[in-house]
Amino acid sequence: MPILKVNHLQVNYGQTMALTDVNLEVEACDFIGIIGPNGGGKTSLIKAILGIIKPVRGTIELDPGETLGYVPQLTTFDRNFPITVLEVILLGHLPKRITLGHRFTRHEKEHAAFVMERLGIGDLKKRQIGELSGGQMQRVLVARALMTHPTILVLDEPTAGVDEASKKEIYQLLAELNKNMTILMITHDQLDTAPFISRFIYVNKTICRSELPIWEGLIGKERKVQ
Repeated sequence: MPILKVNHLQVNYGQTMALTDVNLEVEACDFIGIIGPNGGGKTSLIKAILGIIKPVRGTIELDPGETLGYVPQLTTFDRNFPITVLEVILLGHLPKRITLGHRFTRHEKEHAAFVMERLGIGDLKKRQIGELSGGQMQRVLVARALMTHPTILVLDEPTAGVDEASKKEIYQLLAELNKNMTILMITHDQLDTAPFISRFIYVNKTICRSELPIWEGLIGKERKVQ
């Protein structure tokens, strides 16, 4: 049974059509790699799923009890902003309406500490984000997303701008999370992600289909974390 269904989705930016008649079904604990050309609508698709943008037509059906967490690209985050790792992660617990003098609870701080230890960044909690490597910063953004206990994690090119060793660590981390969580990830690293991903979805404005013949023999096989 699908936990997420996208039906005949159309997304416009003003008079420009970004996506039209896109359909997608996501099962529990899928690990889906979203691929396609630049400008093909990959980011528009995940923004519509997250509720960041409103579609012109079509529906997005999320099963009751399912919740979404979002990990943006590193390039969207100001690394020069004076804030610590712990403070960034606690931002994941901010309420929609923030009151003056808002303080995080002891439980929220303990949860942040638990998530940091789980992701192997507990020793970085007092570090300024400008001092982190790309791989460390990506783990911080994943930790922030996990603060809301999501059942579906959505990532926009999580390895953009990180070195090869960090890429492998991030994919291994996501594969571990995928044991209990559904993951949707925009990626350009098809070859590197193939051992971890259950299926690829090709998106190009009017197309959203399982891809590609080149992956025959990889998709659907048991994934091995090396």
